[in-house]
Amino acid sequence: MKQSNSWSASAGRRLAAVLSWVGTLAILSTMSAPSFSQVIPEYRLHPGDKVVIGVYDDPKLLPQEVTVTPDGKISYPLVGELVVGGKTVEQIRVEMQTKLRKYISDPIATVIVTDVKGNVVYVIGQVTKPGQIIMNPTINVLQALSMVGGANPYAKLDSIIVIRSSPGGQRILPFKYGAVSAGKDLSQNVQLESGDVVVVP
Repeated sequence: MKQSNSWSASAGRRLAAVLSWVGTLAILSTMSAPSFSQVIPEYRLHPGDKVVIGVYDDPKLLPQEVTVTPDGKISYPLVGELVVGGKTVEQIRVEMQTKLRKYISDPIATVIVTDVKGNVVYVIGQVTKPGQIIMNPTINVLQALSMVGGANPYAKLDSIIVIRSSPGGQRILPFKYGAVSAGKDLSQNVQLESGDVVVVP
């Protein structure tokens, strides 16, 4: 009888831990539901993004929301610092599990993107509302121009450029609005990448 009571108590504690973990994850995940719900699986994290990370069925490692630091890192108990900038959620999850195996048998790590504020492009120059645009997860040049209210009457629409930085230096991508809006040379309407600057002279 004592063994039965002991087993029931153990099962109860385990169930309570699972429910606590699931409840915490659900609360944190809904904080920014409109932001993360549409993020594609291959989305790569950027500084300023937020993620909820946790370890399933471990009451000492409950889910918590963390912000990716400017140098592309996050921190989590037992895992320590982890470079996540430029990596997908699946890559981060696998790395976390590898590190956690030193302390936990068969850990199940969870990583959920809750905010993509680090995934930004900039539109400057002769537009109605120049500034920063948060992408979720990506937009093209025409969409970016629409999101800033379009060009003003002084804009040189066939001289628009996209400045893109890469490890090899900066690239200039031309964008002739007249041709693209007429359905010609649509290859100019590129998908923007985080950090791109659209210049409307």
